[in-house]
Amino acid sequence: MSRAVLDTNVLVSALISPSGPSARLLLELRAGAFELVVSPRLLDELLEVLRRDKFRHYVTEADVEAYVELIRSESVVHEDPAPSSTLIGTDPDDEYLIDLARSARVDALVSGDAHLLDLRAVLPVVGPAEFLAGLVGI
Repeated sequence: MSRAVLDTNVLVSALISPSGPSARLLLELRAGAFELVVSPRLLDELLEVLRRDKFRHYVTEADVEAYVELIRSESVVHEDPAPSSTLIGTDPDDEYLIDLARSARVDALVSGDAHLLDLRAVLPVVGPAEFLAGLVGI
């Protein structure tokens, strides 16, 4: 079974765009198609992002709490890895995701972030639609 880290932007997109590929990934997760790996830092970031005022017209605070708990319960929670001494990406804020993907030895880091997608030569980084296609064979 594939193991993946979903970037916060993918998890946010899944919640606010229920018909998009990110949301379909969560359906595949619930069906057992892959194992989602998260860390406390990733869950904290997801909670912090979804609590921003700009998301209030999409979801309530109660929805946010329930969603983050659902993600936690459907995932393997991996401890936050120690930061790597060598930065790989161009955005320092992304390094914890890179460290998590490496530490947890996942098959894919799924992101819509161009900074991460540019690292395909050194990491197994894919977009949500690409990862979904690999799961469902389309």
